[in-house]
Amino acid sequence: MTFAIVDYRSEHAADWARLNRAWLAEGGFAVEAKDRRAIDDPEGVFLADGGRIFIVEQDGQTVGCCALIRIEDGLEVAKMTVAPAARGQGLARRLLEACEAAAKRLYLETNSGLAPAIALYESFGFVPLPARPTPYARADVFMEKRL
Repeated sequence: MTFAIVDYRSEHAADWARLNRAWLAEGGFAVEAKDRRAIDDPEGVFLADGGRIFIVEQDGQTVGCCALIRIEDGLEVAKMTVAPAARGQGLARRLLEACEAAAKRLYLETNSGLAPAIALYESFGFVPLPARPTPYARADVFMEKRL
């Protein structure tokens, strides 16, 4: 199987929405207002402010995605997921490599119940940060990686 990580294009909109709704449902999370805005308007939420969205295409299918949100001193990793059928191939690691190449500092918020994601972030050099205010009810883990 071949894959490519490409920048988001408007034709990815339906797959972007599908992948993001799926990981939220898989984790048992509600779709919060901030999620809804990001899912419905990725170009306005991420790209218009200087962020990025990466898409994983594998054999003609969109199987993963990740967004970068511009923050004061770096970029925040958001909405990262790989479809269950495509997991175990290192695609999430490839997404993080693409994020790292685009930034000087990466920040993320996640949930302590997402142990595989946290293990990936830790193996990639992310370190825990103290809790902070967040618009997400599910976020209880905060991490960063300075590059």
